[in-house]
Formats: sequence, structure tokens, C-alpha cells
Amino acid sequence: MKSQSSNPIKIPPGFWAGLRQLGITGHDVARKARLPLTILTEPAVTNAQYFAIWQAYSDLIGDTAEGIIKLVTAFEAAKYPPTVLATYHASDYREALHRMARYKQLCPPESLSITEEGEHCTIELEWQDTKQPGPPMLVGITLAFLLELGRRGTGYPLAAQSVELSASMGDVKVLEAYFGCRLQSSAKRNRLTLHRSDLDRPFVSYNEELLEILTPALDQSLDEQQHSLSITEMVKWIMKRSLTGGRPNIQAVAKELSMSERTLQRRLTDENTSFKQLLLQARHEQAREYLADPSLDIKEVAYLIGYKDQNSFYRAFRLWEGVTPSNWRSQHLEAN
Repeated sequence: MKSQSSNPIKIPPGFWAGLRQLGITGHDVARKARLPLTILTEPAVTNAQYFAIWQAYSDLIGDTAEGIIKLVTAFEAAKYPPTVLATYHASDYREALHRMARYKQLCPPESLSITEEGEHCTIELEWQDTKQPGPPMLVGITLAFLLELGRRGTGYPLAAQSVELSASMGDVKVLEAYFGCRLQSSAKRNRLTLHRSDLDRPFVSYNEELLEILTPALDQSLDEQQHSLSITEMVKWIMKRSLTGGRPNIQAVAKELSMSERTLQRRLTDENTSFKQLLLQARHEQAREYLADPSLDIKEVAYLIGYKDQNSFYRAFRLWEGVTPSNWRSQHLEAN
């Protein structure tokens, strides 16, 4: 059984739309993060690439605190993915938060733990891979959105009781103004503490009919999550999103899948393939996809699929297709 952290992480289209409102394009982020441009059309990435996207956004926007608030407030409710819609249309804030914690399981690598005690409700952000915590921007965005969700859902200007952050987030005063409370930096944990009484506030966005449609589908996705891809499909998927500028090795892919190199080799043998074969297939398939995009020059295509020099790419492509990349592109464009 695969760990959740090995599952593809989907980037909702609303994320890219929110960035555009801030003057940042998806291409800016992909190039800054050194990721393949296909993440914009096939928005699924690995853990490391997910973190790289958030770090790239942080680098491009400047101050972390301002980047947190700008994106959280710019993300339009109409563009929420289904997992978030199922929380936004809950009956009250408490139900919304518990739905968020449940469906976060579909969106690794972070998870949420909710505790209600006395007058407090504490939500702690945890990482499925404790050895690779997320970048500060992602931490801040995750906690800020939980409060934003409550504000939008209830229509009331809620304030947090306290916020604890393990890393520096830039201009603290900007964050304190947003959360409406003091912020503790260099904390041992990343936690948002709310007034427990606010959890009883009804959501003006409550939509029972929509929840009756979304909930069964999301619950089924949770049940199927661990069985969605074969090991061959998963390895090739990771390879395709790790090709840029280099050649993914079996040690890195095995680590991404939370298994040993030996176990991965055995699993691939059981499915009648090998790491080397899958790497060739991944490069070939990505080469065809990139060459079909006339905006990419041949040299950039070579780099995007892991070849450090153009000549090596030309030799490999002639073995695959019997023609040069330039001729294949010309034939493809003429046919379309």
C-alpha cells in the first residue's frame, strides 16, 4: 500500500488564477521552480515539486507575510476545488473545519489536527513526512485560509485567539493585522487557535443540495486513493515531473514513494518492466508532448526532459521516432 505522500498533488486552476491577479504567471512560477511547464495543463506534482512551487511564489512575491494575505484574499470562492467547496458550503464553521481536515487527506503532504477544549479550538498543521516540512509560505497560507474560510462562510469578521508559527513569515505586523491577534514566531508547532464559540456560527454559504452531490464523491475518492495507480504508472509519473535539467535516479524515486530502492526494483520486476525502461518511455512521451508546443525551442525541450546537451537529445529522438525532433515537429504541425 502506498503512503499518501506518494500520491499526485493536484494544483487547482484557481491557484494560477489567483497568481495572475497578483501579476505572476504560471510560467514565471514553473521556471523559477525549475519544473516542467506541463504542470499548468496537467496540474499534478510530487511533494518536492509542490514545495518548490510555493517557494517560487514566495521568491517572486517578495515579503512572505504580504504574499500570504494577498493570495488568500485573492482566491475566488467560485474557483475553489471540490474539496474546498465541500467545506465552504457546510452548515456551520465547525462542520467546515472538520470537513477540511477530512478532505485534506486527498491533498497531501499536509494534514490538520483539530482539538476543542474549554473556550479554545486549536488546529495544528502537520506534515506526513516530518523530515521534509513545507516552506513558510505554504504554512502561512494554510492557516490563514482556515480563518478566511470562516470569515467568508459566516459573513462575520472573525479574529483568531492566537497563531503559532515555527518559521519566520516576514512582516509580522501584516499577519497580526490579518489574524486579529498576536503572533508567536519560532514556535515548536504551526497552530491556529480560534474562539470555540465561533465554531457554532452558521454559514451563509450553506448548500445542502450541493453537499449531497460532493460528499459521496469525495468519500469514494478517499477510499480509492491508495489504489488509484500501479507502481509503474506512479514511477513514470514521478519521472516525468522530475526530468527538468537532469536525470532522475532510482534512489530519489524510491524515496518519493517511501520505499527502499530494492523494494522498488522488485515491484517493477513484478510488473515486467525496469527503471531504465520507464525512464526512456517517460522521456519519449514528454519529448513528443513538448515538441507539439511550437512556443518551445528544441534546446529547451532537450533541457526539460533531462538532456544536458542538444546532440544527445537528437540521437535519442532519432532512435525513438526515426526522424529528428525538428522534422517530427514539422510533420506534426502540418498534420494538425
